[in-house]
Amino acid sequence: MRTADLLAFALVYVLAAASPGPGVAAIVARGLRHGSDGAAAFVLGFTVGDVIWICLVALGLAAAARSAGDLFQVIRYAGAAYLLYTAWKMWTAPAQTVQVQSNIARSSQLSAFLGGLSLTLGNPKTMVFFLAIVPTLVPLETLDRGGLLQIFAVVVLLNPTVLGTYAFAAARAQKLFRDAALMQRVQRVFAVILVVVSITVVID
Repeated sequence: MRTADLLAFALVYVLAAASPGPGVAAIVARGLRHGSDGAAAFVLGFTVGDVIWICLVALGLAAAARSAGDLFQVIRYAGAAYLLYTAWKMWTAPAQTVQVQSNIARSSQLSAFLGGLSLTLGNPKTMVFFLAIVPTLVPLETLDRGGLLQIFAVVVLLNPTVLGTYAFAAARAQKLFRDAALMQRVQRVFAVILVVVSITVVID
């Protein structure tokens, strides 16, 4: 897998992991309520879930790309359209501040891991995003075992880094995630980046 393709995937994957959404909200809520308690196991669950999704989606789409080139192009442009739609939703959505529920209980490491895993596997937006991102950035028609392992390495390295940063920040900066104006600016920055990525996909 070319270095440029892997770097492009890494960049957009970081954007996806860092974008405000259910996963980030859950990480932040735990951090605000319990600090670092169970954070590592919770983040590990998210990471394993992403590895499972990327494996299923990449292998399935790679087979489709090899057997039906025209279908692959349709999937590619549909992915670019989805990125634009996601950018529009993020730009127009109200600020996603995080409110901590008083009934969030402490949990064992296993429960925290399973909680993160279930949130990732049960989130249809995660699957749709991988369906959009993989065909636009990864050369599926030539993807082999080595390329797939490189993608796994990116996920395993970057997902804990991004979500761990959120957990760390939440445990130490509670006001940050309750500032509606600031969170809206963050959402709009991500929206602009998504637009740029989708345009790059179309003209590539």
